[in-house]
Amino acid sequence: MRHYAASAHAPHRPRPERSLWPTLLSLFPYVWAYRGRVLAALACLIGAKLATVGVPLIFKQVIDGLTPAANVVLMLPVALLLLYGLLRFMTSFFTELREILFARVTQQSIRRLALEVFGHLHALSLRFHLERQTGGISRDIERGTHSISTLINYTLYSILPTLVEITLVLAILFTRYDAIFGLVTLASLLAYVGFTVTVSNWRIQIRRKVNETDSEANTRAIDSLINYETVKVFGNEAFERRRYDAHLQEWAEAATRSQVSLSLLNLGQQMIVVAGMTLILWLAAAEAVAGRMTVGDLVLVNAFMMQLYMPLNFLGVVYREIRQALIDIERMFDLLGEAKEVEDAPDARALARKTPLEVRFEAVHFAYDPRRPILSGVDFVIPAGQTVAVVGPSGAGKSTLARLLFRFYDVSGGALRVGGTDVRHLTQASLRAAIGIVPQDTVLFNDTLFYNIQYGRPEASHAEVEAAARAAQLDDLLARLPDGFATRVGERGLKLSGGEKQRVAIARALLKNPAILIFDEATSALDSRTEKSIQTQLDAAAEGRTTLVIAHRLSTVMRADHILVLEEGRITEAERHEDLLAKGGAYAQMWAIQQREAAAAIGNGG
Repeated sequence: MRHYAASAHAPHRPRPERSLWPTLLSLFPYVWAYRGRVLAALACLIGAKLATVGVPLIFKQVIDGLTPAANVVLMLPVALLLLYGLLRFMTSFFTELREILFARVTQQSIRRLALEVFGHLHALSLRFHLERQTGGISRDIERGTHSISTLINYTLYSILPTLVEITLVLAILFTRYDAIFGLVTLASLLAYVGFTVTVSNWRIQIRRKVNETDSEANTRAIDSLINYETVKVFGNEAFERRRYDAHLQEWAEAATRSQVSLSLLNLGQQMIVVAGMTLILWLAAAEAVAGRMTVGDLVLVNAFMMQLYMPLNFLGVVYREIRQALIDIERMFDLLGEAKEVEDAPDARALARKTPLEVRFEAVHFAYDPRRPILSGVDFVIPAGQTVAVVGPSGAGKSTLARLLFRFYDVSGGALRVGGTDVRHLTQASLRAAIGIVPQDTVLFNDTLFYNIQYGRPEASHAEVEAAARAAQLDDLLARLPDGFATRVGERGLKLSGGEKQRVAIARALLKNPAILIFDEATSALDSRTEKSIQTQLDAAAEGRTTLVIAHRLSTVMRADHILVLEEGRITEAERHEDLLAKGGAYAQMWAIQQREAAAAIGNGG
């Protein structure tokens, strides 16, 4: 019975909306790593709020102290005014000191979390990256890291100080004056918070739509620019602009709805604040006229209400920003929550660094999708130090063998052993360190030629990089380039021809100096003359190494120790070149067809 991995196309289940506290708890370890600065900043926060609340109290004493007595006028207000000024300064001092102390905490937390997401993306399976679009992921990470700063700063240093200040003000109003003042203030606060939460929750779906359309537009733009050459070849610039504009139109409509709803929210908040302040001042004025409150008390109540107005108004902004930050950070947390399809086993060990290594496929079954099997009971051995070639029609599963050997996927059935050990019991890092590959489709970094070759072994010296370039027949190319090794190859290496990119890939693999080599159509982009010259270098590189050659051109595998014919996921023939020709089977037929095509090409050329 065949066993297959779970389908990657399972129905998508929308994740439940994230709440504030679980998100903060997930961020807490990153912040608490700097606990000394956090505690000092919290102390500054409390000091700043105590000074803020003390300012109106001192100002009340100044007002009430303005009596006809000359000595009081000359002495008492002066002392109080000095204290008033000191408290004003201490408010700013503690606030700025708090920001200084906490700046490193915020930025380092962002750095650590962004690095973790980046590392996690590299740890995810090839399947994940084939099914996702880079433009959308990059925008999700960009918004998510920005939102971390918003979330940390607003939660820890806006909500908390606002709550502290509101608590202190309410305590003073309830203890020093009639309870109606505290009750009206509390009712205004509750109405404001209730209205803000209700409307902000309604705006969440609008904000989410803005983010989705923004990511889609960004993905469309990046995908189109990456495929610039294809767009130009087919003359589809206008078509790409229309597609991009369709996404931008959706984004513009969603952003407009978001702005309109924000204005309605701000208007409602101001109505509640103005109503509360007007009622409080009317009550205070009535008490002052009746002689139950002094002028200083009236000024104090007004100052408290003005002082509460700012944090209360800011509390609404903070709540909206936090809700929006949670939406923005949601996708980045989803990326962190993506399960690793391929993981090291708890008892995984490093592959011994020895050359050569035996590779053994034992009744391997595999399918990217259970509905379409790729490999069905593939069984063969690449003896240590020998070369085995796999040929066959497109779609037979040849390149899948290389992906399984790198353990980009785990086999669905059977086993794959390297050096006698099942690859599922080896660490991925040590396994991949022992394998070098020259792929059919070479993708280069948008950097220099030197960087792209040295990427095979970043610690390699300049001389070693030059030697690898010579071995890959890059001398002529380097001689023609004005900047030599410093030449930038462009996005995905588009400044180089297909053959030039292939030679860079060969140089990179040679520089890595692995125990196992994979040539996946390694000379497919080369002309016949270059192919013949470089084939000698490939043969030399394979000498003494375990080599898997995946090829369509049979002329490149004639000297292999063993040749396998793979058809529809099964090995149908397995012999040496001469034996396969003598057998007269599928290999012999492919050989005859390619020989006729080669002869026809020579005839046409002549």
